[in-house]
Amino acid sequence: MHDLAEGVARFQRDVFPAKEDLFARLAGRHSPHTLFISCSDARVVPELITGSEPGELFVVRTAGNLVPAHGPCPDGVAASVEYAVAVLGVRDVVVCGHSACGAMTALARRHDLSGTQAIAGWLRHADASQARAARTGDVDALVRHNVLAQLANLATHPSVARALAERTLTPHGWVYDIPTGRVDVLTPTGHPTALAS
Repeated sequence: MHDLAEGVARFQRDVFPAKEDLFARLAGRHSPHTLFISCSDARVVPELITGSEPGELFVVRTAGNLVPAHGPCPDGVAASVEYAVAVLGVRDVVVCGHSACGAMTALARRHDLSGTQAIAGWLRHADASQARAARTGDVDALVRHNVLAQLANLATHPSVARALAERTLTPHGWVYDIPTGRVDVLTPTGHPTALAS
C-alpha cells in the first residue's frame, strides 16, 4: 500500500497539474471512442499500450479477456458492453489477448482447476476458443483463437449486433506480446499482422 500511496501523491503533485484542463473537461463529459476489452493480467495496461489519454477508452478487464455470450441473466460484462455501445456510442471495440495469458495457459495445458471452481466456471466461456485451436498445448494459438471467439460472443449482445448492423461500430482483434511490446491485429482466420513496428 505504501507504493500505491506514493503513486497517488506523485499523481496529485506531477500528473494532475499538467492535465488539469483535461480533467476539468472530463468532469462533465464522458465520450470514449473505443470499448477496450482486455485481460485482468496486471502486465496488460490498455492505456499504456495504446498511448491513450484519460477519457478515450472504456475499459473492461476480465480473466482471459472473456466476454460471455448474451444470455438471460445480465452480468457486469454485459452491462458494461451495453453502456459503452448503446449509451456512450463508442465507435470501435477491441478485444485484446496477450502472450503468456494465465487463463489460456491453464486451458491449453489442461491444468487441474478442480480446486478453483469460480475460475473453472468462468473459463467455460472459452469453450469455443478451445474448439477452434487445432493442437492442445499451443498457448499462442489458443490466445489468438480466443480473441476471435470473444469477438463472436460480443456480437451476440443486442446493442453490439445493432451497432454492427448499422455500421456504427467496428470490431478489432488484437494480441499484445508482453516481452516485445508488439501488437498484432488478427484477421478473421486468426492470422496476425503487426499493428505497428
